[in-house]
Amino acid sequence: MKKLDKLILGSFLGPFLLTFIVVDFILLTVNMLKYFDEIFGKGLSFWIYMELIGYFVISISPMALPLAVLLSSLMTFGNLGEHFELTAIKSSGISLLRALQPIGIFVITLSFAAYLSNNYLVPKVNLKTFSLLYDIRMKSPALDIKAGVFYAGIPGYSIKVNEKVGENGLKDILIYNHSSGRQGNLNVTLADSGRMEPFFNENYMKLTLYHGKNYEEARQSRGIREKPVEFNRTTFDVNEIVFDLNSFKLNRTAEDAWSTNRSIKNISEIRVGLDSINTLVNDKLHQSYLTAEGIYPFFTRDRKLKPLPHIAARKERDDSIRAEKSRREKELLEKNSQEAEEDTVLDTLENDKLDPAERRLAGGISTTEQSPNAVTAAADVPVTDSLFQDEDLTTPERTAADSARIKRIAANKKKPELRTAPLTAAEYATLDSMVTSREYERTAINMALSNSRNLKNTFAIKKSEVENYQREFRRYEIAWFQKYTQAFACFAMFLIGAPLGAIIKKGGLGMPVLVSIIFFIVYYMLTITGEKWAKEGMVDSFFGTAFSNLCLLPFGLFFVKQARKDARLFEPDFYVNIWNSIRKRVKLLQSKEK
Repeated sequence: MKKLDKLILGSFLGPFLLTFIVVDFILLTVNMLKYFDEIFGKGLSFWIYMELIGYFVISISPMALPLAVLLSSLMTFGNLGEHFELTAIKSSGISLLRALQPIGIFVITLSFAAYLSNNYLVPKVNLKTFSLLYDIRMKSPALDIKAGVFYAGIPGYSIKVNEKVGENGLKDILIYNHSSGRQGNLNVTLADSGRMEPFFNENYMKLTLYHGKNYEEARQSRGIREKPVEFNRTTFDVNEIVFDLNSFKLNRTAEDAWSTNRSIKNISEIRVGLDSINTLVNDKLHQSYLTAEGIYPFFTRDRKLKPLPHIAARKERDDSIRAEKSRREKELLEKNSQEAEEDTVLDTLENDKLDPAERRLAGGISTTEQSPNAVTAAADVPVTDSLFQDEDLTTPERTAADSARIKRIAANKKKPELRTAPLTAAEYATLDSMVTSREYERTAINMALSNSRNLKNTFAIKKSEVENYQREFRRYEIAWFQKYTQAFACFAMFLIGAPLGAIIKKGGLGMPVLVSIIFFIVYYMLTITGEKWAKEGMVDSFFGTAFSNLCLLPFGLFFVKQARKDARLFEPDFYVNIWNSIRKRVKLLQSKEK
């Protein structure tokens, strides 16, 4: 590596590490403020919070890397331009693109590392972050009883203490016991003093009360006319109450509960999720085609409603996969059952080799020791059928009588006369009057309206289900493409920051920080806008995810072109000269017109 490359890369690495730490800390603070009220004040250990902060730092790194690259590259080339080192490099015959090469190679390597991190490291960290954050949020606040305030942190109890003495001493204690599930303050305990101490590895809390009374009243169930309910008053010198503190401990949830979240999946798992959602959508569409034929009987009398070819092909493929999966599961089950039977046979053979005493101890029963009375002589039991025992049902006289009776009934039946003459006007009037008087027409209209509403609601429900699946499909696609676009954003920010620093020629934390914040805000807003368009299906998922990069990439190429020409975009004289040239051209055009 040449000395120039070492100089440029060395001047970049220091600001990059510094800005990355600063940006990561800022984003960490923003994310922690969202959950500040829910995660602090729970009495957790220092290492639990450090574990959560460590997970947050890794999960927000993909968002911090582009801003760190933008700010550090702008500061690096701003310092080189401010100290005229960039001018000396150009005067020695080295182009700006050659000066950008060492940092460009580093940023490309960083982008590849960011992609690997997004695909493998960040999903696992997100899984642990969600699990730990959920457990912290579900944990009850720390046991902190304050003087003069009711404390309801212990489930089923409400405790008030007027004065605290030392670390564990209490005075003037009032306790409402709601642990029995009854509403109202029907169980009240008063005590002059007490002491609260944890025991059994702080899993339980013992409250010892001194010199007090307990009032307990039964609850009325029938109203005012009921007899007075039972009321108990107990006086005690010492009373001990044990509280279960399991709700105050941090119970870790199994990480498998978050296995369906998109942000904890890598690209291969996201592809599996996309295929599953496609299968669900295809099944819904195929089912709609099959049910539509029964819904429209008038239109489907002479034709069939068949699913589209691609829907039918996908359905056939999915069914074959399900059948193959079911066949393999069945083979595995049969194999396991066969192995279990073989083990049983082997155990039986081994038991037969034992003597009777050992067999009884082993629990085996030999077939040779069975009692003869235990075997039923099935051959001695006659097999009969009641149908064959009833001779009256099979006699020829009975059959002939039945045949004669059937013929006599058929002969007595008169065949209906078919009318071929058309209906008369009176008959038409009679039919019309029946339709009007019995409200057949209104009934038919109401039935048609009811069927139409049912059809509309059915198709609306199916359409909503398909749209929900498609929206989830687009979100999976966005999570997939984000792993690429967030990595490419590092290179896009380098194309903006490095030439912009060469144009501004200002180092430090003044102008570079301001310009970097402006571009990062623009990048963040464009990212949110594009992802929102993609989620709603207004644009393609890839275009919506890459929208911010596609918008900022032309700015980077424009700044590279201007930096190669040593343009003075941030100097007033540059814009004054442009204005003067525009005025001259306008005057020339006016003079030509005259």
